[in-house]
Amino acid sequence: MGNSDIRKPVQKRSIETKEKILKAGFELICEKGYYNTNTAEIAKLANVSTGIVYQYFKDKHDILIESLQTYGSSVFYPMIKISEKDFEKYDLDTILRNMINKFIKNHKISHSAHKELMAMVHSDDEVAEIYHSSEIEMTDKLTKIFSDNDIVTENMKEKVHVAVNLIDDLCHEVVYHKHSSMNYDVMIDIVVDCIKNILK
Repeated sequence: MGNSDIRKPVQKRSIETKEKILKAGFELICEKGYYNTNTAEIAKLANVSTGIVYQYFKDKHDILIESLQTYGSSVFYPMIKISEKDFEKYDLDTILRNMINKFIKNHKISHSAHKELMAMVHSDDEVAEIYHSSEIEMTDKLTKIFSDNDIVTENMKEKVHVAVNLIDDLCHEVVYHKHSSMNYDVMIDIVVDCIKNILK
């Protein structure tokens, strides 16, 4: 089936069918890995025929990319979905600790998905583009929240970007690396202090 044959759903039922396929594909790829998942398995989980899958998507990679565009931020940068009400206004220490706790919690929930998709960031240009776009969206969102809380400094966007990456690295350490010789409470304190100094 060529690209011109791919259906663009308009009716509610068709839209729901496509969404079921996307959700099933994302779930299986995150659980089993991209290379260990095939279209027939995605169709089965979505409760549709393989032929129906190919009416909406040209291949498994097409499902991966569109599902990442739909669900990817929940794995890559869940903090994109935060709002200002999640923060204690004017209290940078509390804001940072809330951010870190939310990051760690999400990394624990989506452990296997995060590992699989981060591996693909380094091997698939389209996945990398989605990841990097999410990273910048996260930076822009937090820059606005900090600014709205009167936390303003020179080169704000660049400093927030460094802070986001510090928090992300901290989460990887706490959730994935789990070095028994490390005191993660102390490490969190250090990261909070570093970011507070960066944002001065």
